[in-house]
Amino acid sequence: MNPKHAQLTALMTEYNAGDPKRIQHLIKVFQLASVIGTLEQVNEETLFVLETAAIVHDIGIRICEQKYHMCDGKHQELEGPAEARKLLATTGNYTEEQIERVCWLVGHHHTYKDIEGIDYQILVEADFLVNIYEDELPAENIRIIKQCIFRTPTGIRLLEDMYEKK
Repeated sequence: MNPKHAQLTALMTEYNAGDPKRIQHLIKVFQLASVIGTLEQVNEETLFVLETAAIVHDIGIRICEQKYHMCDGKHQELEGPAEARKLLATTGNYTEEQIERVCWLVGHHHTYKDIEGIDYQILVEADFLVNIYEDELPAENIRIIKQCIFRTPTGIRLLEDMYEKK
């Protein structure tokens, strides 16, 4: 693992202290995003930004729970980017361009229309792969998600291997 990502994962673990489900979710999304990005052969900079975004993608949840007493996707997209920016800036590990893209991804990771950019596509796929399991979605929902959301060959293969083969 990249040392910058190890540090960021530790910071996000501290940020989410006492909430093992949320911590394990970010670790799983990070790992799947890394696998998909690597096997799809995205360039090094894109992979770095993707992995960073995967670690912090749900950073807005805690603020949403405090502010709105709920943490739906739209509120996460609204509150997450500013929280991500603050955390990333404290590390000194990211350029302004990297922070901008990560914040944009955090602010769009629950928007499934007009997905543009391979980092965006992969982040959404990785998050769905984890959410399908954690939310125990039925087979019909998985079929619709596969048809409507998944585009990368690696993401499709992982979805099929995890949820369609018995």
